[in-house]
Amino acid sequence: MLILGLFSIIHTMKSLTRRSLFKAVHAAALPLWLPRSAWSQAQALPRSADSPFKLGVASGSPTHDGVVLWTRLVDLGLLGQSALSASPVTVQWELAHDEQFVRMAQRGQAQALPELAHSVHVELHGLESDRWYFYRFIAGGVASPAGRTRTFPAPGAKASALRLAYASCQKWEDGYFSAYTHMLQEDLDVVLFLGDYLYETPGTTGRIRRPNRTPSGGWLLTLGDYRARYALYKAEPELQAMHAACPWLMTWDDHEVQNDYAGLTAGSTGKNSPAVDSFTARRAAAYQAYYEHMPLRASVLTQALNGLSAGAEMRLYSHVAFGNLANMTLLDSRQYRSPQACTPEGNPGSGALDPRTCPSWNDPARSLLGKAQEQWLDRQFQTAGSATWNIIGQQSLFGQRDFRPGPDQFFWNDGWDGYAPARQRLTHSLQRHHVPNPVLLGGDVHENWVGHVKADYNNPRSESLGVEFCGTSITSRSSGSTKTTEWLAENPHFVFANTERKGYGVVEFTPQRLTTTLRVVDSVTERRSQVETLAKFEVDAGRAVIAAAVTPT
Repeated sequence: MLILGLFSIIHTMKSLTRRSLFKAVHAAALPLWLPRSAWSQAQALPRSADSPFKLGVASGSPTHDGVVLWTRLVDLGLLGQSALSASPVTVQWELAHDEQFVRMAQRGQAQALPELAHSVHVELHGLESDRWYFYRFIAGGVASPAGRTRTFPAPGAKASALRLAYASCQKWEDGYFSAYTHMLQEDLDVVLFLGDYLYETPGTTGRIRRPNRTPSGGWLLTLGDYRARYALYKAEPELQAMHAACPWLMTWDDHEVQNDYAGLTAGSTGKNSPAVDSFTARRAAAYQAYYEHMPLRASVLTQALNGLSAGAEMRLYSHVAFGNLANMTLLDSRQYRSPQACTPEGNPGSGALDPRTCPSWNDPARSLLGKAQEQWLDRQFQTAGSATWNIIGQQSLFGQRDFRPGPDQFFWNDGWDGYAPARQRLTHSLQRHHVPNPVLLGGDVHENWVGHVKADYNNPRSESLGVEFCGTSITSRSSGSTKTTEWLAENPHFVFANTERKGYGVVEFTPQRLTTTLRVVDSVTERRSQVETLAKFEVDAGRAVIAAAVTPT
């Protein structure tokens, strides 16, 4: 019945409403064996020597018994504007225990729907826990590159180690993705990507690379625009290789849609940006393109393809256990947030403010996560006691960062500082539920910041509830400020900051301690840039204190 239902949808694809497409997406994600008699409706690619897998393969959303496999069929001659037919395409997939694909675990066929840019999302279930697998796709007689993925240990099962990388902010024109070449050597279990996978702005002069010289240049406004930009980024060989090396857990920030947007409120548009008739429609297009290019489950599409007037939704906040060692929680601080407080007139979005000049600054009704996500997170904390570590992946710097020395305060209003009551609710929830060993990972600011999560950031003697590692960017530029010593003195809950170097962080968790290593490349202007350790930190389980900090000389 399921197969017949799917082909009924496929047969009438040209007349699909957004609601029926929403249903088709969920059906297409199911791993199926399709009869050859149906291939006339869901076509196979003609045999070709040219690979349709130019954007690589990826896996993600891992659990103890499943994972999502992803690819997208394209003709990169048009940089994402696929020349494939307007019909669904049958793609074969294989999952094996070995790299030679001799000992097969599962295999099947999936549909690449034209309405989803011929992307493929295969949701696998029933796999062995705590196991590595190899996977590939086949279309037109051509096999994709092989990817490697894994399942996590079952909830409550003994797990001796977890090794993850966290990364964010990879602006294509700001440099080469050489950081991923080195991340590939880190022997990781999973990558946490924490936002700004791409940037919606056109390339500008003076950058390292110029996307505005390609068909994907310009401002991203339509679904076709976002698809083309993803194709540009996904074509990067370093990024492809890292996606193929292990599963990724994904969340987004603002640039996947528009700089500084807040919920259904448009953000700062930038110089010479074109007017947009409907920000809601633009956001929905960006959300659909994000799903099309990420290894996400169809269940995230709660409303994303179901009409634009009420606003699309993609439910990215999630939770997964890594045995008895760690809980991993991913948050979404963009989609449901209240607009930023006291933004500069005529420039909605972010700004640096003295809170005394902003009447709404401490309004408790304002939220960074939205009421529903806050309540969901509180329930996750309520049941968090069985794991040694509780990892919270979110978009930005969590701890208070005052930019003005002395008794007066000066904060940026776009991150947690601009939503202080919401941050207080989160720390109160950590306290109330006695959450063991919280570790907050963030991005967004293009700088490395390391510190303690405090119950009260205005009191230096306040209890330390956990630790925070906010990572630098893969390429995106930062201020390069020379005031880090001054800022650290003003914000003593932070123990380390670096505003210049680019790269990623690696965290290894064991039952006894965590070790975080900040890895930075020599320069993003060189594709073959070398990597080095900027600093290394250790935290013992049971003590919310950065017990060791080693900076190489």
